[in-house]
Parts: sequence; structure tokens; C-alpha cells
Amino acid sequence: MSTPKQVIELAKKSGAKMVDVKFVDTFGTWQHFSVPAGELNQDVFKEGFGFDGSSIRGWKSIEASDMLAIPDPDTAFIDPFMAVPTLSLTCTIAETGTFEAYNRDPRGIAARAESYLKGTKLADTAYFGPEAEFFIFDSVQYDSRSNGSFYSVDSEEAVWNTGRDEMPNLGHKIRHKEGYLPVSPADTLQDLRTEMVLLMNELGVDVERQHHEVATAGQAEIDYRFDSLLRSADKMMLYKYIVKNVARRHGKTVTFMPKPLFADNGSGMHTHQSLWKGGRPLFAGKEYAGLSQLALHYVGGILKHARALCALCNPTTNSYKRLVPGYEAPVNLAYSARNRSAAVRIPTFSDSPKAKRIEYRPPDPSANPYIAFAALMMAGLDGVINKIDPGEPLDKNIYELPPEELKRVPKVPGSLDEALTCLEEDHDFLLKGDVFTADFIEMWVTQKRAQADAVRIRPHPYEFMMYYDA
Repeated sequence: MSTPKQVIELAKKSGAKMVDVKFVDTFGTWQHFSVPAGELNQDVFKEGFGFDGSSIRGWKSIEASDMLAIPDPDTAFIDPFMAVPTLSLTCTIAETGTFEAYNRDPRGIAARAESYLKGTKLADTAYFGPEAEFFIFDSVQYDSRSNGSFYSVDSEEAVWNTGRDEMPNLGHKIRHKEGYLPVSPADTLQDLRTEMVLLMNELGVDVERQHHEVATAGQAEIDYRFDSLLRSADKMMLYKYIVKNVARRHGKTVTFMPKPLFADNGSGMHTHQSLWKGGRPLFAGKEYAGLSQLALHYVGGILKHARALCALCNPTTNSYKRLVPGYEAPVNLAYSARNRSAAVRIPTFSDSPKAKRIEYRPPDPSANPYIAFAALMMAGLDGVINKIDPGEPLDKNIYELPPEELKRVPKVPGSLDEALTCLEEDHDFLLKGDVFTADFIEMWVTQKRAQADAVRIRPHPYEFMMYYDA
């Protein structure tokens, strides 16, 4: 744990001339403003920095726009991407005057979720370990106008470039769905990913592994070590910042968009979770796959609320281009040991009680990590509190089940609009302990339904392929 005094000393020792004040908006984007280093003192860690919140998506209206950004000293680091030495601080948002946490601030939601967990006396820590996938492209172009739209992404690794004149073209392109773990020269991004990893480690994100992922065109995965709910979400924000900016250093671009390519795998964010109390893991036991009864009830809560969770864990229209059969996406709401075709998987790499966890596979990296992790924990806790039975495990390759058997397995929603309806009908579990508020849920549904409508009412390029000669 860092103190304000230690942060100030870090700034002085590093010769910081500026302080970058960062916070996360409703939908998971880091926002920032900067102040001269002379403005940094111990008081700002209590009183915060004032700013206008009316221009932040889904936040204040203009007549009540004054807000406070309260820095968390544990998030301090010297930003490696700034030309001038700059101290970075991540903040929680509070109301002016009362200093009350703002109910739409995602980081505040995550903090309230942790407080609620402790208040239940069931556990004191929820650990989260996300596995975020992303694409590293060489270029991206897109436009949308009233008379036309297009997108085009490119990568030197991509299978569609086997015939491109590269003076010379050396081949070794990665075919669709054959990008998992190839060595160079097919994998051209090893050094770039390593640079990302080393910088993450330097800034406190402890990486466990990095590798090329399944899709062609530079799909990648970097996994970091699990941490408590709030800290893991903080690390995911820093992770994205590092990945995007290291890529930019090298003239490349990164996207966490779940499905940027047709006919290949999308990017998920499989999320490992466990509950602990007094330093003791609570998910280890003698039930199915070495789980405890508490863990099975947690799974029961996740599966019961999974369709509503999609509105928060898969929050874009593009998310549902990934959640389709045939591309390793976990569309079937079942649980199983080792089985990657189930929505909930129980990893079996280790028999250690400390390693016992569940992995929820539907989320994708377009999610705001603070909101997604908090919602997942609230669903799991609802299962524990109400002793929700997850049913029988499904230890089969779900993708190969006969149609009559597959019909009996519940599915994730088929669209963002459907997921939002599920959230409207099932969100009481999120309101416990005032972790989420009815106001937040209403705002989220309104904002996200507008996004769904924006896509729904526009002609799609492929419609011209199918219907122009109608």
C-alpha cells in the first residue's frame, strides 16, 4: 500500500513536471487531464481535483457538472509514453461538497462491490484474473456516411496477403483459425508482445504468459496474475493503455473490438474468479471437479443471471458477432471441468486449493472491467446466498451435441438488444448493497439501446450483396 507522501516522493525523485489525472468513463475508456507537479500535495488525495463531468458519456448534465477526481496513491506510476516526465494517478469520482462516491463512476461501483462482499461475511476478497485477447493490425480504415460505409483492416501476417506484392513476399501467412502458438517466421509479433510484457511488469502488472492467438492477422493474448476485484480492473485499464501505446510506437494499431474479422475467431476475455476469506481459498472442496459447495452455488448464480450479465460483460453490438457457434465462443450456458465449449469452465491445471477457481468464458474485452467484474461477483454471491443449484455438469463437446440435446442447453442472447431486455428483467441482484443503482441500470440500458438502434437502422454492405437485384 502506497501513501500520499510516498507518491509525492516518487514524483520528486523521478523529476516529474506534470501529474496526469486519469479516471474511467461509463463504458470503459480512460479519460484524463493534467496539472503541473507543483499542484500535487497530500491534501489532493482527500479533497481531489475538480473537473467538469458534463461532457463524460452517461454522467452529469450541464447544470450539475462539478465533480471531484480523488486519486488513489496505489495507482501511481511514471508514465512511459509522455515526452515530459509525468506522474500518473487513477481516481475515483466523488460529488462536490459531500465527497460522496458518484453512483455512476465504474471504479466506485467496483469499490462498493468489495465492501458489499465483506459485509456479507461470506468472504473478504474476490479475486479476478482476466485473459484479454486483442488484434494487432498494421492499418485500419473505416467510414460511415448516408450513401455508403466500409471498413478495412490489414496485417502483414494475414492469410489474404499471400498474393500481395511485398517486394518480395516471403509467405508464412497465418491461415484462418491456425494462429494458435506458431513460432516465427509465421508469428511476427513476438518481440512486440514481449515489449508490452516487460513494460507491464515494470509498472506492476505481473504477467504470466503471452502468445499468438487463434485468428490470422495478429491476434494476441497476454495474461496477468489475478488480483482483487478493484485492483484487477485497475490493471486491465493499464494493460490496455500499455498495449495500445506500445503498438503505436511501432506504427501498428491495437483493437479490443470483439469481432473485427469475418470467418475467424473473435477476441474474448475469459474471466477467472474465486472467493477467499482470512487468506483461505473458499472454492476448493470435494464436490464436482474439486469444487466446494459454495463454489457450485457461485456457479449457479452466474448461470442463472448469465443472460442479463451479457448486457454488461458483452456490451457492444459487435460482441454478438463473436457469440455465435463455430468460432470457439461459449454460447452455451453450462458448466464443466476443462471443457472450453462450456460457458463456465473449472480449470484443472493444479490440485492446489489456492488454484481452485472458475472461469467464465462469455465476456469480451470491450467490457468495462470495473462493471463486468462487479456484476459477475454480485451474480455469484446471489447464488451463494440463495444456494442456487447449477444443475448437472455437461462433460461433452457441446459443439458436437445432437440437435435435440443441444436444444435443452440455455444460450446467451443473440444480440445486444436482447441482452438489454434480459438486464431490464433481471437486475435486482445487482442492486444489493447499493453496489449498482436503478439509476445506473436505466442509464446503461438507454445508452446501449441507442447504440443498438444506430446499427439496426443503417444499411449493411452485405445487404447489397444479397438484395441489390431485388
